[in-house]
Amino acid sequence: MLKIDKFVTLGEFIINRQEDFPYAKGELTRLLSHMSIAAKIVHREVNKAGLVDILGDAGDVNIQGEDVKKLDIFANEQFIAALKTSGECCGVASEEEQNIITFDEKLAKEGKYIVCTDPLDGSSNIDVNVSVGTIFSIYRRISNTGQKAKEIDFLQEGKNQVAAGYIIYGSSTMLVYTTGKGVNGFTYDPSIGEFCLSHPDIITPLFGKIYSINEGNYIRFTEGVKKYIKYCQEYEPEANRPYTSRYIGSLVADFHRNLLKGGIFIYPKTATHSNGKLRLLYECNPIAFIAEQAKGKASDGKGNRILDIKPTSLHQRNSFFVGSFKMVEKAENFIMKIDGNKK
Repeated sequence: MLKIDKFVTLGEFIINRQEDFPYAKGELTRLLSHMSIAAKIVHREVNKAGLVDILGDAGDVNIQGEDVKKLDIFANEQFIAALKTSGECCGVASEEEQNIITFDEKLAKEGKYIVCTDPLDGSSNIDVNVSVGTIFSIYRRISNTGQKAKEIDFLQEGKNQVAAGYIIYGSSTMLVYTTGKGVNGFTYDPSIGEFCLSHPDIITPLFGKIYSINEGNYIRFTEGVKKYIKYCQEYEPEANRPYTSRYIGSLVADFHRNLLKGGIFIYPKTATHSNGKLRLLYECNPIAFIAEQAKGKASDGKGNRILDIKPTSLHQRNSFFVGSFKMVEKAENFIMKIDGNKK
């Protein structure tokens, strides 16, 4: 475990870790720095959302068919603008946009990276002052530089990510990210306007006592998922059961708690969402990358590693089991034994 023996800002930390990616020559550093700038702006708006006309619906729906909140639009615009300004990103895929966004500027066309993002995860919670977040995922482009990004650049397996992270806007704002060399967390200090290293080398517990699932959908779950929930609720002191049910309804908030305390987050397929509900590119892949780097596990519940799934569309949905390694493994055993094989 790295000891925090001095004040370390996110900018300093990123620069110090730049040697982990000699091929990047500073581009990834600048890209992550611009992401943090957008996060500060969104933090400011989230924290004063109750005081300005930024709450509530914007009178539109996104590509997912969900009501778009005003703050969704604001966050989407801020992160796209930050990525465009960086000059290192040639295109963005956002949960709020039907198609990819490509940048026409010559410098951007030379950019080596593309970004997938959910600008404001859990935004329906804003009106009731519950934690929300931003999720992002960074890949090296596949298409040739010097031209606009193409959809093929975004339809890569999660194992190709070079960086992923999330920002949680809660009682404090935190940025947690990985570049494939472990997971580190930074808490925002508004008095100096900097993210400061607060959670170095995060390792999630092998076991936990929390299970997070929307039990309101219980009747729509498969038998394997129902049996696993009953297992979590059974009284067995030797195995530290029953587990505690905790579900916020914001992926970032639920995952962040379980990452630090130990637990499992589940969003399975249901009778109404046969492929699951969460988006592979914007939610599952980046969270799975972070989980694995923190010694956790992420799968579709049937033994298939999330990071190995080949996307076929921008807004592809997937069932998602993520968290403490042994808990995810146990849930998989229930699903495969009762519901069937890996297909």
